[in-house]
Amino acid sequence: MGRHILVLGIAFAALAAFAVAAGWFFFSASEPTPNGWSLGPLWPYLVGAAVLALALGGFLTWLAFYSARHDLDERD
Repeated sequence: MGRHILVLGIAFAALAAFAVAAGWFFFSASEPTPNGWSLGPLWPYLVGAAVLALALGGFLTWLAFYSARHDLDERD
């Protein structure tokens, strides 16, 4: 039971950190620039997050097919 609480605690902390960072970035972008309102400072972070999400999705997909090919999903 203690292990599940630890995993849930880490997941909650990661989601809370992500929410704080996302709020910070979007609120900092809400300040006007000389050319008007801009999300320009956020684009590197958004592209980086998309690349990381695609890499994680690709890795998990590869892992699922790898385990299925090598019969690691079967219970004995």
